[in-house]
Amino acid sequence: MRALAAIGVLTTHVAFQTRAVELPVLGPVLGRLDLAVALFFGLSGFLLWRPWVAAAHGAAPTPSVRRYLTHRFVRIWPAYLVVVVLVLTLLPDAKNADLTVWAANLTLTQVFVPLSLTAGLTQMWSLSVEVAFYALLPVIGWALLRLRVDRRIDHRVDHRVGGPTSADESGRAAWRIPALVALGVVSLGWAWVAMVLPVAAGVEPKNWVFGHLPWFVAGLVLAELVGAIELDDHRPVARWVRVVARVGAHRVWMGIALVSAYALACTPLAGPTGLGALAPWQFAVKMVLGAICGFALLAPLVLSARPFRVLTSRVMLALGRWSYGIFIWHLAVLAVVFPLFGILPFNGDFLVVWAITLGLTTGVSAASYAFIEEPARRWLRTRERSMWERRRDERSRDERSRDERSRDERSRDERSGSTVANQTVSETATSAGS
Repeated sequence: MRALAAIGVLTTHVAFQTRAVELPVLGPVLGRLDLAVALFFGLSGFLLWRPWVAAAHGAAPTPSVRRYLTHRFVRIWPAYLVVVVLVLTLLPDAKNADLTVWAANLTLTQVFVPLSLTAGLTQMWSLSVEVAFYALLPVIGWALLRLRVDRRIDHRVDHRVGGPTSADESGRAAWRIPALVALGVVSLGWAWVAMVLPVAAGVEPKNWVFGHLPWFVAGLVLAELVGAIELDDHRPVARWVRVVARVGAHRVWMGIALVSAYALACTPLAGPTGLGALAPWQFAVKMVLGAICGFALLAPLVLSARPFRVLTSRVMLALGRWSYGIFIWHLAVLAVVFPLFGILPFNGDFLVVWAITLGLTTGVSAASYAFIEEPARRWLRTRERSMWERRRDERSRDERSRDERSRDERSRDERSGSTVANQTVSETATSAGS
């Protein structure tokens, strides 16, 4: 699914730079593939929220924020650093960037720094939002863990009626999903807040993480649904939770929801495609429709046991491994395709440019995965394994030391007891002799 999202982003950028977005009917469909970002955000929300859901259900300890942030950094930054350095050093339209542009791109703060999105790297605004979500997630987790499932509640009895309390049926976990949905609904007002913020010219605060929370919330809600069904074995799941999960697992219904939401997103209701400005209400509508699309795409995958054979094919698994590379490299590759193959930008040839860009980007992404991304993660796994083994050895040494001290203390106690006993016998014999 990540591969599909990355290819969707690539496709909409190729459509824009070949003017395919101006085609009747097909143009808005291609232009609105920027909603693939909603799929990216929904995937991140689902996968990163699962450990917090497990902690809320008592099935796992609270996630280590330090370990979580370390893994996020190693997953994102090494390959990203290579892309930024190469683009800002070699790409003709970007190599004259000033220190501000360098600093903003290296720190993934482009959405906060005016005019820092540059050629070959403009798609990184969404990665900047993603990283802001990484930082925000532990805060949301801490807040919602206060609504954790309390297993002790299973044994509480309402003595007035002689039966289980209503809390037994669903516990406080039933409040977590509405709380997350409420968070997404409240964030829909961010577009109006963004209009009155005193920001520098060139900064678009609608593109901050608060404006895109509905897309992440779609994944968070899915994680909660899966957790309520899979992790809560000791109490019946609330009926409305089962109904929502059953609807989400139905491929036909989710397909209808996806097509309907995407069709509406291709109309002026969600604003213009491309670089046009969105009114606040259009931005809010786009967030809602994107959240529906993300939920409809992911729900059958995580709520149904039926396999998706296309997604588990070798080709899709490989593209999935390379998907991050496809996302971060494709605009730099696209910028090279036009002069390299003698194609004029904004002059048609959508299919040719798309095929060449996808092929070259896939090759570069495979190399990025093999030589940068996977070695970085392997290094982290090795480091964590060695740390775990060192801690295990330290615990073993501590346990042996405690055992040795305990044996020494028992031995001293036995020797002391024997001495006292001998003295007592001697005194008794002396007294008897007297």
